Amino acid sequence: MEAVNDVKTETPMGILFVDDEKNVLQSLRRLFMDHEYEITIANSGEEALEILKNSPDIGLIVSDQRMPGLSGVDFLEKAKELLPDSVRILLTGYADINAVADAINRGGAYRYVTKPWDDDDLVQVIQDAANRFSLVKENKRLQVVIEKKNDELERWNAQLEYYVQEQTLEIQKKNTELEKLNSDLKHDFMDTIASFSSLIELRDKIMCNHSKYVAALSVKIAEAMGLRGDEIENMKIAALIHDIGMIGISDATLAKGHLTMEKERKKEFLQHPVRGQAAIDTVEGLRPAGILIRHHHENYDGSGFPDSLKKEEIPLGARIISIADYIEIMINSSGSKEAIEDLIAHIKSECGKRFDPDIFPHIEKPMRELYDRGTMKDNLVEKELLVEDIDIGMTLSRNVESGTGLILLSKDTVLDGKSIVSLKRYYALDPSKTGVFVWVER
Repeated sequence: MEAVNDVKTETPMGILFVDDEKNVLQSLRRLFMDHEYEITIANSGEEALEILKNSPDIGLIVSDQRMPGLSGVDFLEKAKELLPDSVRILLTGYADINAVADAINRGGAYRYVTKPWDDDDLVQVIQDAANRFSLVKENKRLQVVIEKKNDELERWNAQLEYYVQEQTLEIQKKNTELEKLNSDLKHDFMDTIASFSSLIELRDKIMCNHSKYVAALSVKIAEAMGLRGDEIENMKIAALIHDIGMIGISDATLAKGHLTMEKERKKEFLQHPVRGQAAIDTVEGLRPAGILIRHHHENYDGSGFPDSLKKEEIPLGARIISIADYIEIMINSSGSKEAIEDLIAHIKSECGKRFDPDIFPHIEKPMRELYDRGTMKDNLVEKELLVEDIDIGMTLSRNVESGTGLILLSKDTVLDGKSIVSLKRYYALDPSKTGVFVWVER
């Protein structure tokens, strides 16, 4: 009877590193030169795919996200088709939650690692991934062995039956180890989801629209100031959840307004930016946004809270969110067409005290784009449509709510293909009591 080895060690595990920056690839090669891996590098996703076609023994793929041509997510998705058993890791230098989600959902990514990385942490991640691949590979090998031996069961004696039982126990052991790895991975993923899900558990529907408008206005102001990339992404995330720390504050406390609160209630209220930062700090990719959340109530002259920072001590994103938050609150409370003119004059008077004077020149155009009620064309009227009749490009004239009262989309949203698909799904799961209200030509 042919002997079966527990583990095959003829060749070291193959690892493919993909990055368009040669210095990054050189750093990775140096980092792992003393480890028992067969290192292969590629300068693009296209080059890496050609390598994979001829290298079936590669067990671990580490790819940068932002590359010319194929992005990291697109490459990992194609790599999954070529080598479905390989373990895939996304290497990203910017906080892009959507890219991470796509890498997991489309590319079957096992982990993601942010640039710049910590060498010890990266070595540990690679070792864990290599162990995972070895377990999967070994499990499949043993499955093949068992299938072969099962075909020979009728011809083998009691000794073979004993051998099969022994190998079955080995497979069960490997399966147990693999299940634990999968459980740990799922636990980490669910921790991330739990952090994000907490952001939508806002008890006040108005606050939901408020946050969306603050985010939209903050982004427009930032773009007008020339900000790009990670700065805008982090600021948008922070603006969407800037008041997450309010969740634990009682309605009675909020109803008073912080200027008229008793001492203890005011102390609780003034801590909500700190509480908001702490709520998302467990998610590493959200920590830059957490800093902006903490400081969005700081004043330019140092009179704000929680840390009494002033001027450039306050992160620029927090200074932008502060002014956008104030604009949104004041326009919503006024409801007047003249509110924009009056508010611009008031904000100008507060520059140097509450607000950063360098931001002021960039606020008027974004404000008018979002709030000027006088821009609505006279030839448009509101119409209620069935969800099946809405189309791309239509603008919502009211909030869209589910049957149980969740705000699905806010008014003034311009419908695109993705939002229409989402609305149809929600209308099937939690039917609204009304149709969808949109602006149409007379």
